[in-house]
Amino acid sequence: MARSTKKKPYSTAQRTTLGSSIRLHALPHAGRGRWNDIAPFVGVCRETWRQLVNAGKAPAPLHLTGRCALYDFSAVHAWIADPANFNAKEAQ
Repeated sequence: MARSTKKKPYSTAQRTTLGSSIRLHALPHAGRGRWNDIAPFVGVCRETWRQLVNAGKAPAPLHLTGRCALYDFSAVHAWIADPANFNAKEAQ
């Protein structure tokens, strides 16, 4: 029997496994995620993002523990839409 080679389209929030990492195809509008979930969509490195957060120009993460920080997807979408005029205090 021949297997079908037709690929199914991905939904916006569906994840695929690449080795041991999981990647989002599109940034969801609701929920929270880790740095690796938002990194492909923000277009800056982690250190630049940290500096923007400290300056109040990017959304700060919610720290669940000392090692677990989650970013609000809706705040990240607001930053992506207008990074120059983003105000972290207004986004909360």
